[in-house]
Amino acid sequence: MKIEQIYTGCLSQGAYYIESRGEVAIIDPLRETETYLSKVKKEKSEIKYIFETHFHADFLSGHLDLSNKSGAEIVFGPGAQTDYNIIMAKDQQIFHIGKITLQVLHTPGHTLESTCYLLRDEKGKAHSLFTGDTLFIGDVGRPDLAIKTSFSKEDLAGMLFESLQNKIMPLPDDIIIYPAHGAGSACGKNMSNETQDLLGNQKKTNYALRADITKSEFIKEVTNGILPPPQYFAKNALLNKSGIKSIDEVLKQGMIALGIDQFESFIKYENALILDTREPEDFALGHIPNAIFIGITGSFAPWVGTLINELNQPIVFIASKGMEKEVVIRLSRVGYDNTLGYLEGGFQTWVDAGKDVETITSISAQNFAKQYAKRSLNIVDVRKPTEFDAEQINGAKNIPLDFINEYLELLDKQTEYHIHCLGGYRSMIFISILKSRGYHQLINIKGGIRSIKETKVLTTLTQIS
Repeated sequence: MKIEQIYTGCLSQGAYYIESRGEVAIIDPLRETETYLSKVKKEKSEIKYIFETHFHADFLSGHLDLSNKSGAEIVFGPGAQTDYNIIMAKDQQIFHIGKITLQVLHTPGHTLESTCYLLRDEKGKAHSLFTGDTLFIGDVGRPDLAIKTSFSKEDLAGMLFESLQNKIMPLPDDIIIYPAHGAGSACGKNMSNETQDLLGNQKKTNYALRADITKSEFIKEVTNGILPPPQYFAKNALLNKSGIKSIDEVLKQGMIALGIDQFESFIKYENALILDTREPEDFALGHIPNAIFIGITGSFAPWVGTLINELNQPIVFIASKGMEKEVVIRLSRVGYDNTLGYLEGGFQTWVDAGKDVETITSISAQNFAKQYAKRSLNIVDVRKPTEFDAEQINGAKNIPLDFINEYLELLDKQTEYHIHCLGGYRSMIFISILKSRGYHQLINIKGGIRSIKETKVLTTLTQIS
C-alpha cells in the first residue's frame, strides 16, 4: 500500500495518490492532470477511481479531465448531482482498490454532499481518513460555502457537529487524518501548518472536537468571525458541478508568446487586463501603466480569484523567464481560462520599445519610522482585520486588500498614503490596483510590519490581546 500527499502550497491544498497491487485511487485532484498520469505510468499502475470529497469552491478540480484521460470512474458522496457521469455513492459504501478498501462516510456540514473516505489496509484495519474540508488539522470547514441552498450557515454548522460526533469521533485514535487543506486556505479559520495528524491528537487539540462541547457552543464557535468568502468561490463550486474544459485547451490558448503590437492590440481592442506576475521589487522599479501586480511567488491563484471579478476576463501577462506555463496553470486552477498570451521577452521588451513606464515609491521601514516620528502620516494597513486587531501601528487605518473595492470611497486621490501589509506582497497588489484607478500619492513600506517591528525608532506598535 502506498499513500502520497501531493500538496500545492499556492492553494494550501492536498490531493492524494493511493495505490495497492497496481490499482490507484486519486482523491481531490487539481486541474492539471499530468502529475497523476505520469505517476501511474512510472509505477505501471492504473487509476481505478477518482474520489471527490465535495464540490470544491476554492479551486477547479481535475476529476473530469482525469477521468476522460484514464478511464477511471468519478465518485462523489450522497446527494452530489452533476452534469456528467459519476458514481453517487451511498453512505457506508465500500470501494476496493487492490487489497485495500475505501469506505464512504457521508459527513454533511461544510457542504451537503461533503464526504470522508475511511481507508482500511490489507488486514482490514482502519488506517486513515481523507476528510476533505470536513475536518482540518486544528479546525473544521466553514459552513457557508455550499452551493445555493435553503439551509443557513447555522443549519449547516449543526449538521457538521452531528457528522463529527457520529461519524468521526467514534473512529480509532490512531488513524491518520488527511485533510484537503492547510494553513492559508480560506475554507477554514484557524488551520494548522501541519498537513496530517492522528485523530487522537486532534481530539485533544482541535477546539471543534472537544469532548465537552455542546451543539450550540459548536455552532457559535464555528460561525463566529467568518469573513465573507472570496467572490470566485461560488463560481468555482458551480463549475465543478457542471464540468469544465480540459487543461490542454487552456494551455494551448494561454501559452502564446505575443509580440508587442499584438500585446497592445489585445489591451486596446479586447479590453484585456495586464497582469504582472514578477517579484514585488521588480514591479516597483518599473511596470506597464495600468498593470495589476499579483506575484506568482505568493498566494497567486487565491488573490487572482479574490480581486478579478469576471472569470472570463481577457488577460495578457508579464512573467519572469521560464514561468509562463506556471502562470497559465495557476490561473486555470481558479477558473481564469481566458488568458490570451504573454509578452515575449517580458517587461524588458516593453522597455526596449521605448514605451511609457511607471514606478512605485518604496521606502525602508527605518526611513518610515523616522518620518513617523517627525510628522503625522496617513497609514493604510491592508492586512486582514484579524491581523490588524492583533497588532497595529497607532493611527493606521485598516483597509483589507480582500475588500478593496468596498473601501475605495474612504481614500482621496490627492492625499499621500503610506501603505503596508505583513511582508510587502499584499501592499504592492493594493497599490497597483489604486494606481490603475488614478491614485498616485502612494508610498510602499518595504518589508511591512515584519520590518517595521525591527526598527528602534518606532515604539508605537500597538499589540491587542
